[in-house]
Amino acid sequence: MARVRHWWSHGKTVVLIWLISAALFFFVFRMAVYSSSRSSSEPSILNSNRRSQLYDKMARDLDEHGAAFLQGGKTSQSLSLSDIFTLKDGSVTPILKAANPPVRANVLYLSPKFSELISQAVTGIFLPYFDKAIWFQNSSLYHFSMFHASHHVTPILATKAEIEAEVNAVKAVAESLCPLKIILDRVVLTSTGVLLGCWQVISGTDPMTIRAKLRSVLPHAPEKQLYDPALLHTSFARLLGQPKMSHEERQKYSNQLEFFHELVNRLNNQLHGFEAEVSELWYVEEFDVLALALNGRIMARRFRLGCLRT
Repeated sequence: MARVRHWWSHGKTVVLIWLISAALFFFVFRMAVYSSSRSSSEPSILNSNRRSQLYDKMARDLDEHGAAFLQGGKTSQSLSLSDIFTLKDGSVTPILKAANPPVRANVLYLSPKFSELISQAVTGIFLPYFDKAIWFQNSSLYHFSMFHASHHVTPILATKAEIEAEVNAVKAVAESLCPLKIILDRVVLTSTGVLLGCWQVISGTDPMTIRAKLRSVLPHAPEKQLYDPALLHTSFARLLGQPKMSHEERQKYSNQLEFFHELVNRLNNQLHGFEAEVSELWYVEEFDVLALALNGRIMARRFRLGCLRT
């Protein structure tokens, strides 16, 4: 009987120790998971906040600098509007100038499955007021500029062999990236007349990471890139002339800026929260300046985002 009591007492001790160990292990495991989850989500939150701040600044640009596009102002790429468009008899025509050497751009591509819906909304709201004095981005070429191996501000010469090496390096990067699920944060109109879609990332590889990876495999690229590394934005259209307003509208709005804001608000009411997916990275040689924006000559190598660990 004494042996039974001893065994029972010993058994309870063993069980108690086992329970305490299991509880401690579970606690440590949960803390590790929480810490890992928190550490992995914090950069995404910081990048999202940084994008929001940049978008806030872009949204203020029109009020701070006025509608410079009505006076033939500069573009965001150090070109004047007269360098890239002619406006004759109210009709806009792009000026295609050969890029020598060709620009080598890496862009995320937005499928027509999503871009055509956006294009329809943009056209429906802006075309009645600007008729031919507006340039709409080709909906089959909606893209997010990520990183340039060479651009028109700082041209970097490359041989055919060097270009092929860049292509293979970018392909390897694409295979390591995860497709992006994105949401339209807002549409803004800049002082240079560009109607921009500004996006946030719901899931997938963040633009900051994408640009860092491209920088690592393209070491000869221009040090100064064209855009902030956090940005994820798409050009929808460019305004180039005066809006056609009815007498009632002229009476309603105290100035043109107020009217421009109203048009942008209408578009935001339609598109804010629009979700899309991005699953391709393109390496594009642009043989004309701003060829992607102006329907110029390009050669695109298209790579699926593979989400493979490297």
